Amino acid sequence: MITSVLVANRGEIARRVFRTCRDLGVATVAVHSDADADAPFVAEADRAVRLPGNSPADTYLRGDLVIEAARAAGADAIHPGYGFLSENAEFARAVIDAGLVWIGPTPDSIDAMGSKIRAKELMAAAGVPILSVDPDTATADDFPLLVKASAGGGGRGMRVVSDPADLAGELAAAGAEAASAFGDATVFVEPYLPLARHVEVQVLADTHGTTWILGDRDCSIQRRHQKVVEEAPAPGLSDETRAVLHTAARNAAEAVSYVGAGTVEFLVDQRTDGSARVLFLEMNTRLQVEHPVTEEIFGLDLVALQLSVAEGDALPAEPPAASGHAVEVRLYAEDPADDWAPQTGTIRAFDLGSAVRVDSGFEAGSVVGVHYDAMLAKVIAVGADRTQAIRRLVAALGRARVTGVTTNLALLRSILTDEEFVAGRVHTALLDQRLEAWTAPAVDERTVAKTALAAALASATTATAQARVLSRIPTAYRNVPSQPRVRRFTLGADEIAVEYAQHRGSFTAVGLPDVTVLDAAPDRVRLIDGGVTETFTAAVTTEAVDVTGPGGTLSFVPVPDFVDPADVVAEGSLLAPMPASVVAVSVEQGQTVSKGDVVVVLEAMKMQHTITAPTDGVVTELAVVAGRQVESGAILAVIESEGDTA
Repeated sequence: MITSVLVANRGEIARRVFRTCRDLGVATVAVHSDADADAPFVAEADRAVRLPGNSPADTYLRGDLVIEAARAAGADAIHPGYGFLSENAEFARAVIDAGLVWIGPTPDSIDAMGSKIRAKELMAAAGVPILSVDPDTATADDFPLLVKASAGGGGRGMRVVSDPADLAGELAAAGAEAASAFGDATVFVEPYLPLARHVEVQVLADTHGTTWILGDRDCSIQRRHQKVVEEAPAPGLSDETRAVLHTAARNAAEAVSYVGAGTVEFLVDQRTDGSARVLFLEMNTRLQVEHPVTEEIFGLDLVALQLSVAEGDALPAEPPAASGHAVEVRLYAEDPADDWAPQTGTIRAFDLGSAVRVDSGFEAGSVVGVHYDAMLAKVIAVGADRTQAIRRLVAALGRARVTGVTTNLALLRSILTDEEFVAGRVHTALLDQRLEAWTAPAVDERTVAKTALAAALASATTATAQARVLSRIPTAYRNVPSQPRVRRFTLGADEIAVEYAQHRGSFTAVGLPDVTVLDAAPDRVRLIDGGVTETFTAAVTTEAVDVTGPGGTLSFVPVPDFVDPADVVAEGSLLAPMPASVVAVSVEQGQTVSKGDVVVVLEAMKMQHTITAPTDGVVTELAVVAGRQVESGAILAVIESEGDTA
């Protein structure tokens, strides 16, 4: 019997496993890097063991340290979560050799399916259709191709290659990213089918020969090959296609005598005649990020079942029947409008409501750093049918308050309300096709202006309430009363000027016809617009004013009245878009470069980001070296354009 479980992972999945362990009366042990020392998952564990360092290679990928931590903390079982060492057969063997219970499939199964290359060979032998191309013999007709990491997932080490001349470089770049994320640089290629659907099947098997097929999930909405929206069951599949998927998944699991929870992933290539071609992609020999949607429609706890199987218990002959529909979105700390740049900072507010399930590694006050994945939370809604589930999720996201870092929250709302998604007409290229519409401002200019006015009034009344001297001077007092008070904020890339005045204790909006200020306080502002009263709640901090109103939650950053000359950077400066580590510097000072040439490669949140020359010119300053950490906004290099140097 398992009495104490160490989770060889972090963040959301660690908290998810701990929650089930508490329900079962099983003790919990966390391991953590230095960067994660104050993370919520560490505080929730009964015991915690430090893994010195910050990078995954020094901490969560060190299987020897994880096993030592389990021994030191008295754990008798290890749950790998997902990512990191979860699909590392050697780690699984080391856990078992150490006399600990491995909560996962057998090492032999991981070997067989953990290598996506070997998995394809097994599936082909079992008669399951596969996608495969030999990069050494690929012709122009085979392109576009998709480069993938053999040992990984989550979009790391994945590249779309359209030009044969780029293949060698992309293979090398994908291998480097895969090595950083998974400790294995092996990559392979397959045909890229952008209009196909990504559908997966959840399997669960015990040591007594019983294999459950727990329905299917659609994961077609992806950015950079990383899933953004998942739902179960997959909408719009014919009974015939669904049967093919489930049979192929069962064959895949039984071909390797699979034990535990796993996922078999497929591309479903919809044809114009209404038929579909099912193609095997890979088998993930672990629990998937998106497992909650399956749990919700089957009424199961997959983590509890993992522990039960690891203890040798037998599953019932058949799983329970599925009911209803579940939709999950992944909330990321990233800016979709800025090429998905990951974001860092301290979360000021983190409230996603109680009407939905939230699996998260963060809470208010948590710090989002540069070392790990950018996912903040998974938000899951359930309904009697797909329409109801989507409606509930849209409502919850509309009321959500997540501030302190830029997120993809607005994008998620746009996806869920898009007519193509609502109709179930999804495929893996849909996000790229609809990105401009989905990242367009979700709030109209008038609503933004009213929310900015609320921010200005909340900020002004806060300043008055906190004043230690002259506190009796009215808010927005001016020596020249005919002139309105002006406050300036930035909202994303835009600067907004707000004008208002005060007379005999009442505020007046300037430049907003038909808007009347009913009352204003540091935490609440009420406006009347065309006879309709609107309430805005506010949180004023030194960094920003976060306001929640009819347009959702918007964060306004005050613009200082005076700019420090030291903060002005030279023209032609290339700035770090986020805190990151410098992976490579591809130029030298004095070198002549062309527009588009690679200057610096950064790595943040397990993804690599290439900084290129914005123009033809000369590198007049080079401020970084490989291996160095840089802060957001730091100068990386300065390139003087050819026109400037002539």
